[in-house]
Amino acid sequence: MAMKRSELNEILRKGKEFCERMNFRLPKWAEWSPEDWESAGHEWDEIRDNQLGWDITDFGKGDYENIGLLLFTIRNGNALMDKYVKPYCEKILIVGDGQVTPCHYHWEKIEDIICRGGGDLICQVWNGDEEGARLDTPVPVNVDGHAYEVEAGTKVRLTPGESITLVQYNYHEFWGEPERPGDYVLVGEVSAVNDDERDNRFHDETVGRFPEIEEDEAALHLLCTEYPEAP
Repeated sequence: MAMKRSELNEILRKGKEFCERMNFRLPKWAEWSPEDWESAGHEWDEIRDNQLGWDITDFGKGDYENIGLLLFTIRNGNALMDKYVKPYCEKILIVGDGQVTPCHYHWEKIEDIICRGGGDLICQVWNGDEEGARLDTPVPVNVDGHAYEVEAGTKVRLTPGESITLVQYNYHEFWGEPERPGDYVLVGEVSAVNDDERDNRFHDETVGRFPEIEEDEAALHLLCTEYPEAP
């Protein structure tokens, strides 16, 4: 099911307003229009090649308010292009009230998920295997350097300032519990290089990563998969 461009535009407006309230500043090009990108030369190729910028997904479920995520990738390397030397990625995630990012793991990426403010983040964890099965075995957890084990399916609550380290094959699902009902939680991600095309294993194999878009109005900002080639 496609997401309407008008819906994407409203999500972007609300997300930017929340970032302003949280005093979290994005790069200046976060405000660029599609026309700005049409005239942007090759000096901006790192943004295009590494899918930096705005990213909205409903995970192919057509229910964004309950199953979805708004992200902005601030910096990222590229495992497929030698000219980019950064071995790391940083994102900001704007997580809605009870809005679920579905259960998934990464084959390659290790990441820290950081609750930055606005409320708590709930992260449910399991072990997974190479075939994608979710295991009923104790899960090693590391919260801000505190290493311990929890039962499979445990919901780890992260309060503002707390983070959890998620390693390869570490299934995780998360959602926000904002201080104000209906608001958002600001979440950071610091990780190895991110590759959303090749390194996501969703437990539900019907989940999609990037949405189809129905163009019912002009785009406010382009998403990270929509940049035109440099002139």
